[in-house]
Amino acid sequence: MVSFTLADRSGAKSLSNIQKVINKSIENIDRELQGINHAIHSNPELGYAEFEAHKNIVALLKSQEIKVIPHAYGLETAFEAEYGQGGRVVAFNAEYDALPGIGHACGHNLITTGSLAAFFGVVGMLKKDSIPGRVRVIGTPAEEGGGGKIKLIDAGAYKDVDACLMTHPMAGHMFATKEQFAGISYGTSVASAKFKAIFHGRTAHAAAAPQDGINALDSAVLAYNGISMLRQQILPAQRIHGIILEGGEKANVIPSQALMDYNVRGSSLKETKVLQKRVVNCFEGAAIATGCKVGFEETNNYAELVPSRGLCNAYSSFMLDLGFPQLDKVTDIDNPPYAGSYSTDQGNVSYVCPSIHPVYIIPADDGASNHTKQFTKAAIKDEAYRLTIATAQGMAATAWKLLSDDEFAGSVKSEFEQTKADREEDMKTLPDIFNGHLVSL
Repeated sequence: MVSFTLADRSGAKSLSNIQKVINKSIENIDRELQGINHAIHSNPELGYAEFEAHKNIVALLKSQEIKVIPHAYGLETAFEAEYGQGGRVVAFNAEYDALPGIGHACGHNLITTGSLAAFFGVVGMLKKDSIPGRVRVIGTPAEEGGGGKIKLIDAGAYKDVDACLMTHPMAGHMFATKEQFAGISYGTSVASAKFKAIFHGRTAHAAAAPQDGINALDSAVLAYNGISMLRQQILPAQRIHGIILEGGEKANVIPSQALMDYNVRGSSLKETKVLQKRVVNCFEGAAIATGCKVGFEETNNYAELVPSRGLCNAYSSFMLDLGFPQLDKVTDIDNPPYAGSYSTDQGNVSYVCPSIHPVYIIPADDGASNHTKQFTKAAIKDEAYRLTIATAQGMAATAWKLLSDDEFAGSVKSEFEQTKADREEDMKTLPDIFNGHLVSL
């Protein structure tokens, strides 16, 4: 697919008065939004170390007389800002961590910019209509593997949230279709289970007394090979990837310790945990075969995205009105969410409140995909910024519909409660993954 650009925009309808107020409210803070976008992109910071981004975003919110809590929920680089009183609560998640070595190659500068813009769009409507309702923007650190939203969930950040929204930039060629589209509103992601395995053996002189040693590296290699063979018997959408972090320091010393880092992915959290159990069996079998002991440390679990069909339908409709058609057919009740191959801790949020995570297309040179240096360059182009603002307009309109339309809000809640009940029932049958061999590394 050729990347969707502003020039491809067509069929925009006459905007409602609500959409006009939202768009004008965002336009009024355009200079500040561009400033924060460039500030985050030009100073990439890794997860839980986004100190400058946190400082700059908090300063922007305060400059607009918004009540903001820095260092929120016990996380140094999290924040929470809110406007409004009573009523329902809609939150926008802002991500701003970068990737090591390649900066904002996943466009988190744009994610923050879009969520801030949507927040100010809803603030503009609340100032105009003064209905009961609150809008929040939550600063969520360390999405890139650190599970910041998981910590926020555990700290209660979403306990009173009626809906949570965010959007994510993508490169258009990543989608195998010839259709011209601006994004995907109704999409899911794969679940992910990250963990480490440590083997303990016994050192010995590798030449003089190898028989006295128990080789932890042998365990690691045996486990690695076993897992490689397991891949032939897993489902097409499942993934297993891992590395050996430690395996000894000198060739003439039998290694007494080996450390491995693994990530297992599947279409749902339940499916992923079942696969993880099979992977753990490979580690335990290797330990038995070599005489080592093995322990595991669970890093985190990213759930699959469970998008709210009602919220996605509203967002898709608003984006179409703005001239940005979506690829998915969310109005078809039998149509499943578009399956993405990535993982995100927004999936965990979708387990605790109605949520959406639409992706939108930004132009990227040389067929670049996310997590490449070329995408880092694409994420700071003016075209990418303008497309982000368009998604913010659609998000804000969707959020306003949930705050102002009781029937719509009720249907969103009802849908979520049903899917939540189904998930909770599924999770009751999960196996004991680590057989009591959890350790702290």
